[in-house]
Amino acid sequence: MTGAKTAVFIYWLLGFGVLVFADVWKVRVESLVKALEGSCVVMPCSYQYPGDVQPTSLTTGIWHTENDQKYFVYHEDSKKIADNFKERTKLVGRLGELNCSLEIDEVKNHDNGPFCFRVELQTSDKDKYSFVKNCVRLDMIAEAPPPEMHSEDSVQEGHPAVFKCSVRHTCPSHQPTLSWSHKGKEMLTYKNIGHGNWEVESILSFTPTSADDHTDISCTVQYHRLSKGYVATRPVFVKEQATLNHILIPSICALGAAILVGGVCFFLVKRYKKRIDELQSRNDNSMLSRLSRMSRRFRSDGNNSGADGRHQRRSIWGRFSRYAQKLHLLYLTYPSCIQNRTCILGKRCYTTVLNIIDGGLF
Repeated sequence: MTGAKTAVFIYWLLGFGVLVFADVWKVRVESLVKALEGSCVVMPCSYQYPGDVQPTSLTTGIWHTENDQKYFVYHEDSKKIADNFKERTKLVGRLGELNCSLEIDEVKNHDNGPFCFRVELQTSDKDKYSFVKNCVRLDMIAEAPPPEMHSEDSVQEGHPAVFKCSVRHTCPSHQPTLSWSHKGKEMLTYKNIGHGNWEVESILSFTPTSADDHTDISCTVQYHRLSKGYVATRPVFVKEQATLNHILIPSICALGAAILVGGVCFFLVKRYKKRIDELQSRNDNSMLSRLSRMSRRFRSDGNNSGADGRHQRRSIWGRFSRYAQKLHLLYLTYPSCIQNRTCILGKRCYTTVLNIIDGGLF
């Protein structure tokens, strides 16, 4: 029984707390909002009050400065608005939906606030409240930043390419416009990123060609009330699409280079072969001339000798012929060795024979 009473008491206490905390005046605003000079800014605001929600027709919303609640930045009665803000402020939220957001147009560098919201309900003279502890200050921006662009470092010819351009701002009632320097399909998106900031993004898609290679693509943002546009630029690099020419041209070049190299090698081999033949012919003629001189020398000696010497000459001539045949075979095998006067064939030295031939001992 005691446990049941405790549970009932806890539920009663929670219900009482909800009623107490719900029956209060509250406002939700951003304490600091960026504002672009010359353009517009929206200060997001939502509120609540005790009792039932009243329609917009029975609710009055007012914005005033923090230090002077009679200095109206916005009022339903335009005659009560300060001259500095006349025709520049308006509520962009519906009070019946508890939205008290305020827009300031043509922002000036002295519109920095702080600004506070006040609500007046027509249900009673007591249902009025100024949220002076929750005011909004504006952070002035003299020059807007350029938009941000995102894309791949290179695109493929003949395949769809996507370029993205985005910019952040604080005036959703007058969204910035984005434009491209290149034709294509465009898609716009708007997104609330919180804390009074919004983002608008443009996505451009097109099929690049070789003519787009090494060109620039630009995205321009135009803010409300500003004549100057802010530009972001990125280069475009297009990878060519592979075709039959990309295969044939390198193949033909490689084949041509191979033919050229082969022709040069053939010419050089033929030239050096001809030179070798000339040197061999010259050496053969030299050897034959030596043999001819020795033959004439033998005939001359035969004329001077008698019949007794013919047998000796034939014996010498036979030996010489055998040496000459070996020498000729040696020359054909090792021509360079003969010219150096040293050659070994079967480990037998013929230097003496060469010296005899050169010395004319026969």
